[in-house]
Amino acid sequence: MTTKSNPDDWWMTTGEYAKRMKGLTMNLLYKDVMAAVPFHTEVLGAELEFANVDFASFAFDGSIWMLHADHTYDSHPLKCMLNANLERGIGAEIRLHGRDPDEACEAAQRLGCTIMEPATSKGHGTREAFILDTEGYLWVPDILI
Repeated sequence: MTTKSNPDDWWMTTGEYAKRMKGLTMNLLYKDVMAAVPFHTEVLGAELEFANVDFASFAFDGSIWMLHADHTYDSHPLKCMLNANLERGIGAEIRLHGRDPDEACEAAQRLGCTIMEPATSKGHGTREAFILDTEGYLWVPDILI
């Protein structure tokens, strides 16, 4: 049996939330939304706007992204891919510009996350790190050098 949250406990209505969306946003699917919160707040340095077992919203430097629990996609076209038990995150690189990669690596190490490449200064003018989150999504926090 899947636990679902009570919509009356949410901090705003879904309609109010939708009106905030501009430009490009991300919605990532997670088996356990609450277990993912420390990665997004501590490693990525994002502000947690709201979280429950179904959904979490994060903000960083004007960007907003969301996590949804798998069960919230029961009638979504992606459901068949979730049932196929495919690896998540493969082929996607999610960059978070403005997050210090050294600080992100310290937090990732504390949380036991996989650091694929530690903070490194690159020839194209950024310092960046490659870190896997709890579901296998590859995050690249970076800053200009």
